[in-house]
Amino acid sequence: RRVHGESSLDKITNMSATEVTKEVFGATFTGEEVSRFILSNGSVELSVINWGATITSVKVGGVDVVLGFSDMAGYTSSPPRGKNPYMGAVVGRVANRIAEGKFTLDGKEYQLAKNNGPNSLHGGLVGLDKILWKYTVNQEEGTITFSHFSKDGDEGYPGDVLYNVQYSLDSEGAVKINFTAMVSAPTPINLANHVYFNLAGHQAGAQGLNDHVMRMAANSFTPVSDKLIPTGAVASVAGTVFDLRTPTRLGDVLDKCPGGDNNGFDHNFALANTEGDVNFVCRVEHPVSGRWLECFTNQPGVQFYTGNFIPADDSLTGKEGAKYRKHGGFCLETQKFPDSINQPKLSPAVL
Repeated sequence: RRVHGESSLDKITNMSATEVTKEVFGATFTGEEVSRFILSNGSVELSVINWGATITSVKVGGVDVVLGFSDMAGYTSSPPRGKNPYMGAVVGRVANRIAEGKFTLDGKEYQLAKNNGPNSLHGGLVGLDKILWKYTVNQEEGTITFSHFSKDGDEGYPGDVLYNVQYSLDSEGAVKINFTAMVSAPTPINLANHVYFNLAGHQAGAQGLNDHVMRMAANSFTPVSDKLIPTGAVASVAGTVFDLRTPTRLGDVLDKCPGGDNNGFDHNFALANTEGDVNFVCRVEHPVSGRWLECFTNQPGVQFYTGNFIPADDSLTGKEGAKYRKHGGFCLETQKFPDSINQPKLSPAVL
């Protein structure tokens, strides 16, 4: 993703011109230290922590355009803090929803925790967003790589998995996330990052989001049931609120989106470009500030989500005392299609 616009520290310099800084962010419930890594290059600064391999901020010209928390209490939903809606975290073993929390693989049925109504969501009760990752800094490349070993049976899934998630930042303001997984047995894998952006500033809320202009390179999407599970169809966006192929102001279409009290975008778009090593997904602009973001991926889909389930009240407090509410930010979760373990014709998801 490319964004653009006008305590004691360990500083590591490197040949890539990206400066990597490490500091203590906090501690887990069991007292393990959580570290924050700040990658700086030009006018863009990326901050990540090893709890959930989470992006905590992206600053463009000093303006933080990512929703998040200032401490571990926020990221762990410690009372009386509100529930963390996966802010900036890596989600998996399977991102998005699995219908009825179950699937069959090689003739065996697996039952997962149902943590989203009748469905399993983002890896279950203790997904990749809720663990402390190991880390390695590459001083010459200016990268931070987080690693985690998940044992066979973890959250009900088969097979051991060794995950690596690498973050980098280049001189053009491009944040690159590279996911890899090695498995000991066939298992569904669908990794995504759940960072929430608001190019008007992380605290700008729905008013700021409304002014964003989206252009999505997707001719079709996967319609969902009332349980937010794909119906199996791949439908044209033409003539629907999901037609974002030309620049569209979000404030002009959000009220027309389905979802009742939780209306907005929370849908998988089937990307038009899938042939290259990395393909264009979308461009989002905030004309008022001049900031913009472009997203690229090697995945077949993207879940465009506009924070519909963030509480509408003041129960979720973020960085700098900001109150995060419904439609306070948007996510671009590049992915295999939702529930594809049960609907493999949509996009294969077994590694």
